[in-house]
Amino acid sequence: MSTQTTPVENAMQPEDSPELRALYRGFEEQHLIPLWTQLDDLMPQTPQPKAVPWVWRWNALRPLAERAGDLIPVGRGGERRAIGLANPGLGGRAYISPTLWAAIQQLGPRETAPEHRHSQNAFRFVTSGEGVWTVVNGDPVRMSRGDFLLTPGWNFHGHHNETDQSMTWIDGLDIPFAYQMDTGFFEFGAERVTDEATPNFSRSERLWAHPGLLPLAGLRRTVSSPIGAYRWEHTDAALTDQLLLEAEGMPATVGPGHAAVRFANPTTGGDVMPTIRAQFHRFREGASTPVRQEVGSNVYQVFEGSGRVLLGDAEHVVEHGDIFVVPSWCRFRVQAETRLDLFHFSDTPIFEGLGLYRELEEETDR
Repeated sequence: MSTQTTPVENAMQPEDSPELRALYRGFEEQHLIPLWTQLDDLMPQTPQPKAVPWVWRWNALRPLAERAGDLIPVGRGGERRAIGLANPGLGGRAYISPTLWAAIQQLGPRETAPEHRHSQNAFRFVTSGEGVWTVVNGDPVRMSRGDFLLTPGWNFHGHHNETDQSMTWIDGLDIPFAYQMDTGFFEFGAERVTDEATPNFSRSERLWAHPGLLPLAGLRRTVSSPIGAYRWEHTDAALTDQLLLEAEGMPATVGPGHAAVRFANPTTGGDVMPTIRAQFHRFREGASTPVRQEVGSNVYQVFEGSGRVLLGDAEHVVEHGDIFVVPSWCRFRVQAETRLDLFHFSDTPIFEGLGLYRELEEETDR
């Protein structure tokens, strides 16, 4: 608890006396805390996050994930052999930010992760490998490098690997948010998966993933996107075309040399899940963003290329596979040294929905 006070607050503090000390003892006995002793903590002039900006290096993460695959069973509970990225500012919890969870998960050759479900919203972004299917509410969904796959809250899901090679992906969930809000539920499902088929496209894709077209059968607004997988070939093509259109003189990018897309719920046009936003960015070599600050947490993984990122007052070189977190109101900038592809997810829908989102962009000379 902060006890520092400003000159104005000092002028408001009563003089110490036996009566005042008795008053404070009474507060303590009745589990009361007066606002004037904690005003700096509760109402700072700008956000003061406990989470810190941090970079996790892929060349360190990947060998540890592979070794865990050799030594740790895939499990029957909720752990899934997932290795959570623990923000050093959050007291040892496996949270990358106060609202978001990010983990590295690996499924070994011929392994099956049994089914379960939970109220927390989840996604998978595949960093390497082929030949794994995730089964979501009985719908087998192929997983391939660069694919973005959804498991909205309370959907049964399990995974099975049909190859002799491992697959690695990033899990993203709103576990910390659900934990703080006391909204978490969990339930075991089938011992294996409910459908071991291996279709090239899931039923959800065949129904919903046709550009600009919505099926009238059962059409209604859904809280989360009904699409099970957003395929890399579509993401790649959209980013490529934005940069080509920019080169042709059309206003197709969010900044010079900066193409970006957002994964969307086709039934609403909004975010894929109510608590998580997912986007993908591509920068031409040498392109950069302005320095920005925004409310909420942002997590990035370098899918391809290399660059420099400003996090607070420190600059970091980032390369293929590296993962970094930008805490609330932290100064942030990207500068691409090569063509740079970044997968990006955030908790922005929470704060936009509550009317608490705010952003600031520093003026530049460009």
